[in-house]
Amino acid sequence: MTQNRKKLPKGKVPPKQSGVRHLTPAEIERFRVLLLEKRKEILHNVVEIEDETLRKSRLDASGDLSSMPIHMADLGTDNYQQEFSLGLMDSERKLITEIDDALQRIENGTYGICEGTGQLIAKARLEAQPWARYSVEYARIVEQQQQQQQQQPGEG
Repeated sequence: MTQNRKKLPKGKVPPKQSGVRHLTPAEIERFRVLLLEKRKEILHNVVEIEDETLRKSRLDASGDLSSMPIHMADLGTDNYQQEFSLGLMDSERKLITEIDDALQRIENGTYGICEGTGQLIAKARLEAQPWARYSVEYARIVEQQQQQQQQQPGEG
């Protein structure tokens, strides 16, 4: 017996899978609440990091020598911490975008469907990462392709 499963172009979502619901309305609502809570937590973290980083910068700019490092190594440490904070804020902002996209998929009725294959994403994956847009299998393929692109020297 052969199965009639067509591979969909990337980004295309199939019609409802033979009337079988992957997630119940209650499960979808639970994921929506989880996503909103995670979004709120991340926003809080970003604001705290931003405030801490900017507060240090303002003290330095005001010429308050009591907070200025005395040793050159301290200056390097401060710069490293600021760069680390900025990188962390960037990562957190990207995660907020992923969460917002997942909330939009809930609104569109496509939540829990892999954007790469059109197949259902396992509930266990959604439990671990409610903003997941790809199944584990497809995410591995995407990651491998990204690694291969990074390893190849740039052309021209």
